[in-house]
Amino acid sequence: MVGKAAEFHVKEPALAGKGQDRMEWAEHNMPVLRSIRQRFEKEKPLRGMSIGACLHVTTETGVLATTLAAGGAQVSLCASNPLSTQDDVASCLAVKHGIATYAIKGEDHETYYRHIESVLDSKPKITMDDGADLVSMIHTKRRDLLPGILGGTEETTTGVIRLESLASEGALAYPIIAVNNADTKHLFDNRYGTGQSTLDGIIRATNLLVAGLKFVICGYGWCGRGVAQRARGLGANVVIIEVEPVKALEAVMDGFTVSTLSEAVKSADVIVTLTGNKHVLRKEHFTAMKDGVILANSGHFNVEIDIPALQALSGAPRRLREFVESFTLSDGKRIHLLGEGRLINLAAAEGHPAMVMDMSFANQALSVEHLVRKGSSLAKGVYSVPPEIDREIARLKLASMGIVIDRLTEEQERYLNSWTEGT
Repeated sequence: MVGKAAEFHVKEPALAGKGQDRMEWAEHNMPVLRSIRQRFEKEKPLRGMSIGACLHVTTETGVLATTLAAGGAQVSLCASNPLSTQDDVASCLAVKHGIATYAIKGEDHETYYRHIESVLDSKPKITMDDGADLVSMIHTKRRDLLPGILGGTEETTTGVIRLESLASEGALAYPIIAVNNADTKHLFDNRYGTGQSTLDGIIRATNLLVAGLKFVICGYGWCGRGVAQRARGLGANVVIIEVEPVKALEAVMDGFTVSTLSEAVKSADVIVTLTGNKHVLRKEHFTAMKDGVILANSGHFNVEIDIPALQALSGAPRRLREFVESFTLSDGKRIHLLGEGRLINLAAAEGHPAMVMDMSFANQALSVEHLVRKGSSLAKGVYSVPPEIDREIARLKLASMGIVIDRLTEEQERYLNSWTEGT
């Protein structure tokens, strides 16, 4: 349904009440962002700012959007993935909070990009991206907006890679803060959030018993580490696939088996991709897999599994469960694809727990505030989150957990800042 005056496009506005209840639960588990909102409500540091956001429209994102609005910003929001939207949350933001929201779970390719255009029509001064599709469209089709943009933020590893590529070509037209690279984001969100939510999505989609299965995990970045830890914790036999020798060595030292993909797929029960790259699983891998293997992706885009090649080998799939498509090859072998190859933790589950998104979205909120204050003085490029923001978020998170840590003595501080004292 399209909202009055095209102010929003959501599936069903009547779901707003349910969305409000679920957002309230998420907010209860996001004490850091809640404390930032309380300050924002008083100080209004984002007054006059138009923020265009392309994010997963989940309960946690809803808390972020309302926090930005509490700070005085005008927020427009669309989905960063066609299957990640929680329709009740989208309705709640549009109907109860007056946030221009354009997101419907299962939207087609055309609608997805039309929603991005709708957000850009708000002429944002600050962009907030999850995968860099918003920034990409600005730099290709909507360059008319560039003079009015102060800066932006990026949430994901995949998006940061795209932005750094854009910057290396000298084509990035404004400063963007890589929220993903904050310690309080990637060390926690990527590892613990992705680790738990990916297994949650796979289990919800399949109702599998993980214990005893052979889990092949492609990529041992922070997300891959998290999934490997959680799969092993549930009793899986975990095999790691890596192309970077240092990461492969780390996986070995962490107690995992490391193998080549061509060898590992022969006996795999479940294969999960988390590389940020394209066609990790290809035709030669599909033909070598055993009957009944399950494929899932937890990388940002649905290109890690070569789905067209799988379709060419099998023809049209059968849908056996809501998020399970079964492809039968000519030899009768069946390959099961979860969630259309999209982010399984958001396609079949609810994404990361609010407790970990609390830190990620606190980084987003404070990075936006930083851009408002200093964005006009920043050169074009990709920036890290200022260290003082990272430390403040960690301090607030510890305080919310009732944890007190020690401080350096004056003597210790002098020692660390001096080079004269040795053996």
